[in-house]
Amino acid sequence: MTIKEAQETVDNWIKSYGVRYFNELTNMAILTEEVGELARVMARKYGEQSFKEGEKDNSSEEIADILWVLICIANQTGVDLTEAFKQSIEKKTKRDKNRHKENPKL
Repeated sequence: MTIKEAQETVDNWIKSYGVRYFNELTNMAILTEEVGELARVMARKYGEQSFKEGEKDNSSEEIADILWVLICIANQTGVDLTEAFKQSIEKKTKRDKNRHKENPKL
């Protein structure tokens, strides 16, 4: 599935099952919540914390939830994620083409 297809799929789902998009501020709050849920899993899987009884490693589910909300925000604010991502790669390439190679910490 391409990024464009993902944007279209989310939009069709919202129109078919979701009634409407939540407003932008609500979606931003939901995105923050989803990132927090991924952070909890990462802290338990890769950090010093351990999973509590009944918790599981559902990092793929949490990452997908984050992607879903990001796509919702992009759709409702008119962002073409394919184009925005291409521009982001170009920006990072121009800015950082030697930066990481020359970083003695890496």
